[in-house]
Amino acid sequence: MRKIKLTLSLLAILTLSSSCDDFLSEIPDNRTQLDTPEKISEILVNAYPQGNYMEFAETMTDNVFDSGDLTLTTIKNSQNYNWEMQDDINRDTPSDYWDACYAAIAHANQALDAIEKLGNPASLNPQKGEALLARAYSHFMLVSLFSQRYNPATASTDLGIPYVLEPETVLLKKYNRNSVEEVYKYIKADIEQGLPLVTSDYEQPKFHFNRGAANAFASRFYAITGEWDKVIEVSNELGNTPIGELRDYQSYLDIDFETGTRKYSQESENTNLLIASTSSIYSRTFYLNRFQLTGADVDQLFGSNTNLTNQNYLYRPLSYNGQITVFVPKFVEYFKYTNANAGIGEPYDAIVLLSNDELFLNRIEAHIMTNQLSLASEEMDYFLSIRIEGYDVAFDKVTQAKVVAKYPVIDNEYTPFYSLTAVQSSYIKAIAEMRRREFIHEALRWFDIKRFALKVTHKVYNQPDNVLTKDDLRKAIQLPLHVTNTGVEKNPR
Repeated sequence: MRKIKLTLSLLAILTLSSSCDDFLSEIPDNRTQLDTPEKISEILVNAYPQGNYMEFAETMTDNVFDSGDLTLTTIKNSQNYNWEMQDDINRDTPSDYWDACYAAIAHANQALDAIEKLGNPASLNPQKGEALLARAYSHFMLVSLFSQRYNPATASTDLGIPYVLEPETVLLKKYNRNSVEEVYKYIKADIEQGLPLVTSDYEQPKFHFNRGAANAFASRFYAITGEWDKVIEVSNELGNTPIGELRDYQSYLDIDFETGTRKYSQESENTNLLIASTSSIYSRTFYLNRFQLTGADVDQLFGSNTNLTNQNYLYRPLSYNGQITVFVPKFVEYFKYTNANAGIGEPYDAIVLLSNDELFLNRIEAHIMTNQLSLASEEMDYFLSIRIEGYDVAFDKVTQAKVVAKYPVIDNEYTPFYSLTAVQSSYIKAIAEMRRREFIHEALRWFDIKRFALKVTHKVYNQPDNVLTKDDLRKAIQLPLHVTNTGVEKNPR
């Protein structure tokens, strides 16, 4: 049975309900009083979404195909593949992720409120910075999934999501949707206020918004808004050739499958900047879902002819079911028993939310958009040199001529809200294709599909193709029913 989750209300978690003012005015115990730095730090542990967006968002992308195995057909997987409203409200669904984000936001707001009541001492700046960035992150993920893409020309009228800036003081407070423009202004304000305050001084820094994670998140935000100088600024610490700071895929080939899979989300990986433990069974779906990366289609993504060098990738697509469906090993389930005798418990997947790999690719994109194409070519060359087998600088070096030839301009294909020259269009497609493969299964492709207004065609066995057009209204996931039933406006269809 699904755990009860009430939207936008931490108060619901703490007090449930009461009509007695005297009861509500009493302090049940000191656990609810955030009056020390330690208590504020403790509540911030829960300021990160404990839900997983990757399965439903990835299934909507062009990384997923119909395996044709009808025995694997499920309603949940089919609805995701066909961009339909999800009936399921349990883990790994839009509804669950919506609730997880607002629960995280509520904890961040509780921490910020406590810091304010303590007089905003400088000693609490690290907690304040973390809370601001955590609040911004959850709102950013929500607006990226449940609203249309950011476009300054329409943002003032496009429906965003409720941006919650303070703790709830009433049960089931009524919320209205901010515009996309308003949401992005709030996110930007939280990022720019929090970024100078955040530190890396944690016992487990990669489960918090450390400085590297904050920079990576800021780079993702500024890439969406087209603020390229700021993308470069927040990535300067990483540099143009971040030796030892990106994922070393050769090291995964040198160890066994299980060790390599666990290694992907470990703190010891330098590239991993922010890791979350989420209530999820995503690690199981690669052999349970009909609509998945398939053996028949894997060469479309990982064939040697899909990169600038025409060499084999170091990525390792594998299969549990004889190549019917295929996956790159990234996720390991940890099952936490709540009753060992009965075999009852909760499954968790560790997922990487932010990494140096993403930060570096965003940096390259910013150099492309600021017409530093020679530098972008050098950075792309470095990235590919640690992603393909047998890289040889004499033959494989990235040049503008190679980029333009490999990724020719196709009219009306990549159409962000900002303009692109012909050469920039080729480079942007090149970097988007690199990002597509690097973050296979991690759903970052969905964000690129939205911001570049890409068309997606999903083929279904014995049925007509289902096409998601460039400005399709279905690119904004429909709000959960339990949210719209309270009067929050639905996304148009």
